[in-house]
Amino acid sequence: MMRKRAELPSENERSSLIENDESTYQIKEEMKEAPQIWSWKGEGRNIALLFFLYLLQGIPLGLTASIPLMLQNRHVSYKEQAEFSLVFWPFSLKLLWAPIVDSLYSSRMGRRKTWLVPVQYLLGIAMLFLSTKVDQYLDSEGSPNIKMLTIGFFSLNFLAATQDIAVDGWALTMLHRKNVGYASTCNSVGQTAGYFLGYVVFVAFESADFCNKYLRSQPEPFGLLTLSGFLYFWGIVFFITTTFVWLLKREKAPDYNEESTGEDAEHNLSIVESYKLLLKIFKLPAIQWTVVVLLTCKIGFSASDAVTGLKLVEMGVPKAQLALLAVPLVPLQIVLPLFISRYTAGPRPMQVFINAIPYRLMFGFIYAGLVWITPQFQSSDGQFPFYYYLMVVIIYAIHQVAVYSMFVAVMAFFAKVSDPQVGGTYMTLLNTVCNLGGNWPSTLALWSVDALTWKSCHSKDSIIHETNKCRNAAETLECTDGGGQCIVELDGFYVESLICIVIGFLWLRWGRRVIHQLQSKDESAWKVRNN
Repeated sequence: MMRKRAELPSENERSSLIENDESTYQIKEEMKEAPQIWSWKGEGRNIALLFFLYLLQGIPLGLTASIPLMLQNRHVSYKEQAEFSLVFWPFSLKLLWAPIVDSLYSSRMGRRKTWLVPVQYLLGIAMLFLSTKVDQYLDSEGSPNIKMLTIGFFSLNFLAATQDIAVDGWALTMLHRKNVGYASTCNSVGQTAGYFLGYVVFVAFESADFCNKYLRSQPEPFGLLTLSGFLYFWGIVFFITTTFVWLLKREKAPDYNEESTGEDAEHNLSIVESYKLLLKIFKLPAIQWTVVVLLTCKIGFSASDAVTGLKLVEMGVPKAQLALLAVPLVPLQIVLPLFISRYTAGPRPMQVFINAIPYRLMFGFIYAGLVWITPQFQSSDGQFPFYYYLMVVIIYAIHQVAVYSMFVAVMAFFAKVSDPQVGGTYMTLLNTVCNLGGNWPSTLALWSVDALTWKSCHSKDSIIHETNKCRNAAETLECTDGGGQCIVELDGFYVESLICIVIGFLWLRWGRRVIHQLQSKDESAWKVRNN
């Protein structure tokens, strides 16, 4: 039977309860010995389960990231790439349905398993279904069926985002109170491992070129993995592991008598109360200006961030090699936040954010230049030399310094201004807006490339189709079947890169002033109850 979560006591009653029981509660907690993290009989099995649940979550995310590279090899238009980019939005919008997942549950099945079990079964079903259709969608009448691919992978990411909400909540009760900090480690490591399997490993082993070059003695026209086979395998894994979790893992029911802190009380809000709290936070003037900043600050980077990788594939760089370039960057991505956090720990963390913007904007020129010179490194057999990939890795690595400087700074700012009484909801709202501020410019940037690009279909002597502008895979195929070749007269990527950089520097003139004002506001400007 589905029910709403227990109603909260009034604020005065809750404060009185905290004051009366605080010392007793602290003594009880101190007497409890936290289970050993690395002991299987202690917390080890819970850590392992959380890691695996987050790993499962990363699989559809990685697979989704591999699809644009496969589409680029099939010469789809950038407008179609923009349409498919909508599949990345669910994780940026999950706040819209998170209160429902948190508030509605079956007490018999368990608060988190109520959602986790059916959602993971649905993920398994969706993967098994896609495994039977994805090859048809990718090669539908000579042109990929972008609409069905978008619907299919959007569904996977929507379910994965819902699973993320359930697992995040379960981690708070699955782990001992003193060990709950390890939940974020399980999240980052597990999701990264799943993403690595779904993206880097899959793209590499799906590539015939990679497998023939490094893994086979006799070349074959296909890779060791196929997208349909990979989806089928993980669909079965989802079914088996979900059944084990359902039957063998017992969920500990929360003890409402012991939940006395403001953060715990926040987790007990009903659906209506949760949405009212979000609205109350959003009505703060300081938050409204912060939302405007977060939704617009990444426009200047959208062309370089969203289009560069696809342009390199278009220029002939093998998608498997491009995916493998992410591997040497992993250690850097682990170390950078630790190093940068030393400069964001002060009262004005967003100063690092502001200082990093010009450098990141300049990478728009660097990436445009990289795409421009890439064909000159390609040999007659279509391969690229080692020093080309080394150059790309170095450029990517330096770019990551600017990216992580902005990321760590904005996370430190969120932690600084969030009202502790509603910290979870506050942080989730700001993170959601921050993610959305990166998604919509990327989608717009992909859509705009074709609008700014001029192509024509040429034969050896003259234009053979005046009306054929090679705007999509179908028109490109029509041109090549007629013995012609699509010639790019003006590449919209370079035009768009320049436009984005100009917008970015104009935004910086305005944004620097607004961010300074936000950082100068008193703490009371960010408090929910005081406003």
